Amino acid sequence: MDHEPVLEAFRRESTALGDAVSGLTEAEWSLPTRCVPWTVRDLLGHICVVIDWLPGMLAAPAPDAARISAAEYYRPDDRFSARTNGARIALARDRAAQPADGADIAAGFTATWRRVDRLCRAQPPGRTVRTRHGDAMLLSEFLLTRVVEVAVHGLDLADALGRAPWLTSSAGDTVLELLLGPEQATAIGTLGWSRARFLRKATGREPLDETESARIEQLGIRWLALG
Repeated sequence: MDHEPVLEAFRRESTALGDAVSGLTEAEWSLPTRCVPWTVRDLLGHICVVIDWLPGMLAAPAPDAARISAAEYYRPDDRFSARTNGARIALARDRAAQPADGADIAAGFTATWRRVDRLCRAQPPGRTVRTRHGDAMLLSEFLLTRVVEVAVHGLDLADALGRAPWLTSSAGDTVLELLLGPEQATAIGTLGWSRARFLRKATGREPLDETESARIEQLGIRWLALG
């Protein structure tokens, strides 16, 4: 996927999430989410962690060539193991525990994504990076996986807070293209689903009934292995 559209989707979705969590009460920060055992506070800490991998990746030597696409990044291997998930939970809770209160963690998220956005915009087209899992990827492809994180976990936060989803059209379309490919991305129109509902279905956050499962099979839609 091209560098500029992914950056724009990242910027818009991160802005929307930051606006949504600004002004939360301490009680709201402590609400449980579907991403057990995380609270709203913990989940935002996780989003900060996964975005904040990028400065270190950009500071490291760039691989000679990209080997893995964003879709291939989600292959079901050790990155989704119980050991890796345990480390993921601990990192999120450590990050969320650092600020004194909810306002500080909201401000920390905004500072984190803006720094990453600024660093990524300074990179040339075709820039490669190496992930913490060892994957050599185009920066644009890895950044696409960060759009997935902000968009999908944004749905988790909205549901935990009892709010309507704030999913932006640019992030929704970008993630749809990743999940379905540019041709299949029009398939949700035939299903009658919004972008938000499709992402909930595609990531197991909302179950498929028998009719929906049959329609998915007929359309040839394949889900990614998302953690």
